[in-house]
Amino acid sequence: QVQLVESGGGLVQAGETLRLSCSSSGRTFNYEAMGWFRQAPGNEREFVAGINWNGGYTIYADSVKGRFTISRDNTKKTIYLQMDSLKYDRTTVYYCAKGKSAKPTQLGWQYDAWGQGTQVTVST
Repeated sequence: QVQLVESGGGLVQAGETLRLSCSSSGRTFNYEAMGWFRQAPGNEREFVAGINWNGGYTIYADSVKGRFTISRDNTKKTIYLQMDSLKYDRTTVYYCAKGKSAKPTQLGWQYDAWGQGTQVTVST
């Protein structure tokens, strides 16, 4: 069973930057797409960003394009989410997820392992 552990969440002010990390215990990490999703209280989980197996292909939700950057370091079995120009928002939990294949998608059901999440709160 793959374990994904997110870190880096916290409380920041609008306009500031935060970097999330997600480390994997998976043996096949280097061959799988990874993704970030988020969920605010009362909302459905939504896709944020995805990255293919070698980092050469990335996709983003329209709401974060130009502000967030997903990356990965296969030597460390870790993915990152650089979040710049954060906008005011309620406390949101960010989850990383392991894709079922090498190419990322925005579809949650195409991911088969999830971390416990890390909380991000952006204040005014």
